[in-house]
Amino acid sequence: MEDRRSRIEERDPPSSILYPLSSIRRLLRLWKLYALMDFMLIAADLKLGLTYYLSDAILNIAAVTGMLLLAERFAGIGAWTHDQIIFMLGYATVANGIVNLLGGYNVMMISRRVGRGQLDHTLAQPQPIWMALLTEGFMPFSSSAVLIPGIGLLAWALGRLGLAIAPGWLALLALNLLASAAIVLAFSFIWGSLAFWAPRAAEEISSSTVNMLSQLKVFPLDGLGPLLLGGLLTFLPVGFIAWYPSRALLGIDPSPWGGWLTPLMALLLALLAAGVFHKGMLHYARTGSQHYSGFGHRS
Repeated sequence: MEDRRSRIEERDPPSSILYPLSSIRRLLRLWKLYALMDFMLIAADLKLGLTYYLSDAILNIAAVTGMLLLAERFAGIGAWTHDQIIFMLGYATVANGIVNLLGGYNVMMISRRVGRGQLDHTLAQPQPIWMALLTEGFMPFSSSAVLIPGIGLLAWALGRLGLAIAPGWLALLALNLLASAAIVLAFSFIWGSLAFWAPRAAEEISSSTVNMLSQLKVFPLDGLGPLLLGGLLTFLPVGFIAWYPSRALLGIDPSPWGGWLTPLMALLLALLAAGVFHKGMLHYARTGSQHYSGFGHRS
């Protein structure tokens, strides 16, 4: 317990401040390592890996097919044209792919790692906790089953919309995609931190919150009342996963600051998640976990 407490309550300046280039090199090396492990997982059994890859692609495509068929049948939904709906669905799929790219192996589902007592695996590593969580879930090969169809939908929509695409617009698109993915991860960490206090009861709470966001992200929220819409942009920030950033990028929302609201929301939720998670870590330093399972973790 004392070793755990000393690791968590350590106050040495992080290497990212004193040696930023060294931290970046280490980050890239770890991403390379975990990318290799991800590839080996698929290549170890090609038949099983291909089955997993195709099933994951089909599952994620099916998640947006219903809304796509509705848009095709009615030539759009509300104020959204058919091609704008395709853009929003592509945006939602790519954002989900980025979450899978960075948050695999129970980083996205952080309550599992906390509830199963696997956080000691992370604390035992000679690196900051933030770097471990940022690199351990790196899955570039597995997540491509989601990213590639999403990029295809985005490219298809942009080709049909005829937007004047400038480098600044592409940069804003990339920033918003990263922000939407960060919102999903931050929301998962906020609720997943409950597993510090109730490890058994809250072990799967992150999967429930992520699934809830995933199921609602494909719906355009235009026409909702202000109370319900406000709730879907704050307490349950599903509107920032695809609907609002797509409105801003496509010019449906004429506000000059619309393209920056999603990154701002991501920053606020990330700060809140960091605070809640840190408080949970301090509790974990005192109590540890009486529930341990080695399933679903790699170190």
